[in-house]
Amino acid sequence: MDSAGTTAYERWRELALGVLAKSGLPQEALTTTTYDGVPVAPLYWEAGPRALTPPGRAGEWDVRQRHAGPDPAAAREAILADLENGATSLWLVTSGSAGIVPADLPRVLDGVLLDLAPVALEGPGAEVLLGLLPGETPGGTLGLDPGDPLVVRAAREFRGLRSVVIDALPAHDAGGSEGEELGCSIAEGVAALRTLTAAGLSPQEAYGQLEFRYAADTDQFLTVAKLRAARRLWARVGELVGAQGPQLQHAVTSSAMMTARDPWVNILRTTVACFAAGVAGADAVTVQPFDAVLGAPSALARRLARNTQTIVMAEAHAARVADPAAGSWYVEELTAELAARAWAWFQEIERAGGHATAAEKLIPERLAETRAARLADLAHRRSPITGVSEFPNLEEAPPTPGGPGPGLASQGFRRAEPYEELRDLADAAAARTGVRPAVFLAALGSPARHTARVGFATGLFQAGGFATPTATGDPAELAAAFTASGARAACLCGDERDYAGTAERTVVALRAAGATTVMLAGRADVPGVDRTIFTGCDALGVLQELHGDGATP
Repeated sequence: MDSAGTTAYERWRELALGVLAKSGLPQEALTTTTYDGVPVAPLYWEAGPRALTPPGRAGEWDVRQRHAGPDPAAAREAILADLENGATSLWLVTSGSAGIVPADLPRVLDGVLLDLAPVALEGPGAEVLLGLLPGETPGGTLGLDPGDPLVVRAAREFRGLRSVVIDALPAHDAGGSEGEELGCSIAEGVAALRTLTAAGLSPQEAYGQLEFRYAADTDQFLTVAKLRAARRLWARVGELVGAQGPQLQHAVTSSAMMTARDPWVNILRTTVACFAAGVAGADAVTVQPFDAVLGAPSALARRLARNTQTIVMAEAHAARVADPAAGSWYVEELTAELAARAWAWFQEIERAGGHATAAEKLIPERLAETRAARLADLAHRRSPITGVSEFPNLEEAPPTPGGPGPGLASQGFRRAEPYEELRDLADAAAARTGVRPAVFLAALGSPARHTARVGFATGLFQAGGFATPTATGDPAELAAAFTASGARAACLCGDERDYAGTAERTVVALRAAGATTVMLAGRADVPGVDRTIFTGCDALGVLQELHGDGATP
């Protein structure tokens, strides 16, 4: 960067640090850190040449919608509806009792033009599918184990078809970081290359038999950088084994980010993830229906999932430019940092004996560490979940799903579950007793002094399913209101002037009225208060204790 640019940055930094100093915040407040330890600065500037990232897909991506369910007629109807209304390929799940029965594939695909619509298979049934496909397919995957002899036949007889899927979703769904997801996928891909070449395929043939499946999450920049880093890493593997060609990427909107509570917000989450996957250059994108957590997706949810991709491509024009994030100093830096950490993790897996050996102990332990860090951030609401841990709606009417059966594309660590389990406990208590469990909010002082903390406490307690009846007044009036509310727990909400004044007497009055637990919003030290709640506190722990302390009848 030239001296003028450097001067401009230094001036910005000086001003920013001045604002922090006035707020009493440290300089570190300007920087956040990802779960891979990558520092994310508030501003990026050109700091030197960058390694080239192989460009992804140019033009529109493949709209790949997922289908599962043992009823062949229902599956065929949903498939045809998707293909007639925007989907361009199919992801068919034949694994498990809730999947499509492999023998039913001819019925399920009746009427599908398989020379135009690629099929990605997950589970058994490759032999059946190969009997239906033309010799030269427009794409698709068989989802075979690399050691399956059918891989060699498919590689030699079916042009355009890939046999093996390197699925990184399990690492993501176990709570892994972006770098861990990448490193696991590259290690598994290298193991597959070894198996395929040992079976007689050339390195180039083996390289061309793999498709990679990655999660697209709500952090659009991390998703973009992750998919770009994946291509860079796989190109490096190609150099080492003497093969070349693009890494074929199938991006799936994250199952871990989906919620059962206020599932309408999932539409926003999947839209951001879809946009990020498209901008990153994914070859195929699957948008999960917003109600997938509840069971088999409804027709409305499937339609919205399809149309999300159509809008992002046709109206937002996200597919008109190849790798539009290229040249962004932030994205380039993030891509490089992720690639470096993922490669180091891949090398650690290789030193442990390769993916199969590392999957027994090293990989699960590493992913568990990251999952624990995520859980801590969720518990302290440093990673808020709209509609669940933040802005919950206790009166929400959930949508009606399409019916029982498989919903999400993958199962694992779903971030909203700890809070949703508490909501379930509260709902069960309300159904059993006819009264929702509650935490009484004793608002001290004037509205100007208590409104902020009343709002904070309301959101926190409602995230656990508790109603929050609120009253103002002197200690005697608040005690009477507490008794009338039917609550067993109470929380004082005011400012430090109120806490130094009437708070202690209010605690005594609430105890006399039967409060088993008394809390305080803020950090004041008031005699008789059991615990305090504040921004950054262990909100999940507080809610769990309340359910266990008898606040739930």
